[in-house]
Amino acid sequence: MQTITTAGANVDAIRETVITWRRQLHMNPELSFHEERTAQFVADTLAAMDAFEITRPTPTSVVARLVGTRPGPVVAMRADMDALPIHERNTHDFVSRTPGVMHACGHDGHTSMLLGAAAVLAHRRADIHGEIRFLFQHAEELNPGGAEEMVAAGVMDGVSAVIGAHLWLPLEFGHVAVKAGAFMAAPDTFRLSIRGQSGHAAMPHLTVDPIAIAAQVVTNLQHIASRNVDPLDSIVVTVAQIMGGTAHNIIPGSVDMVGTVRTFTPELRARAPELMERIIRGVTSAHGASYDFEWEAGYRPVINDAGVADKVRAAVVTALGNEALIEATPSMAGEDFSAFQQKAPGCFFFIGARNEERNIVQPHHHDCFDIDERALDWGTRIFVAAAREFLGEPRQA
Repeated sequence: MQTITTAGANVDAIRETVITWRRQLHMNPELSFHEERTAQFVADTLAAMDAFEITRPTPTSVVARLVGTRPGPVVAMRADMDALPIHERNTHDFVSRTPGVMHACGHDGHTSMLLGAAAVLAHRRADIHGEIRFLFQHAEELNPGGAEEMVAAGVMDGVSAVIGAHLWLPLEFGHVAVKAGAFMAAPDTFRLSIRGQSGHAAMPHLTVDPIAIAAQVVTNLQHIASRNVDPLDSIVVTVAQIMGGTAHNIIPGSVDMVGTVRTFTPELRARAPELMERIIRGVTSAHGASYDFEWEAGYRPVINDAGVADKVRAAVVTALGNEALIEATPSMAGEDFSAFQQKAPGCFFFIGARNEERNIVQPHHHDCFDIDERALDWGTRIFVAAAREFLGEPRQA
């Protein structure tokens, strides 16, 4: 990937460069924990700006420190860099060159926007009171996530506030969504094996049919949300995989299921596996089957700090005007940005990247996922404006 010189960069001048970076990254995607070329490209691009203290806290992540001319707080800005194991079906001229790997979630855009902001802010060091710490994170897509590794490596030491953004396809370009409080859910995973008794499909009375039992388990698990949890609380219980059987006339001996549970509150998150296992135990025992149930904790929920969210709102208005800012609707998707929020108050927000007229509408993790690239300029501008909100000279009354 080619490093582009950004001498004298300002937000308007950097716009096309940010798009070029995004397309370069899109053509060269790398999976979680394997972002070697991506991290090197980021490090080389930052080094060419000749303004940063650059470190590599893990083999595939990058941190760049921009220390201002006067003392002040430390604000961290984060972008993720990893791609997904998806074979791209888009037809534009910058499709993935790596079979079976694709930037299908917008992380190529996140990296490019933050590089653009770094290029602009490198020329405004005299206006910075404190430090901006640019976090280019690996492995957001794969639990336990790269954020935990970076935190363990000390990247959040001394940080006063942390912000991050996601290009968001449910949201039309022209809107930036911010919200204090619960923003994204904890994405936990479960695995369930139901063991019955195999036999001939024509003689089901001589078997214990795990497929029929699994169907009842799936149906009854939905009672957790509808009958076991306060309607004002949020929970999603999804069985996403069912595997069992080998032929049309054989009742199998077991069925395996994999799924996810999404919650916001620690209390409900702790109760969820207990509620599930109560249902699983009851259904399987009623039909003479047995089971194995495993629970894997995912990322913590993203809970936005009210004060940091206010500064992000102010940055959006400064950069784009009042009409761009809207109140976000929380998402049950997960994000390991929450690991950074354990060390400092933070705010994660959404930048609309959908374009109905151009048919840029496919959801995240789709093999034809794309973004309205105008959103890249918006993200760059917001990060630059946020630096002023957190670290610039106080506004005069």
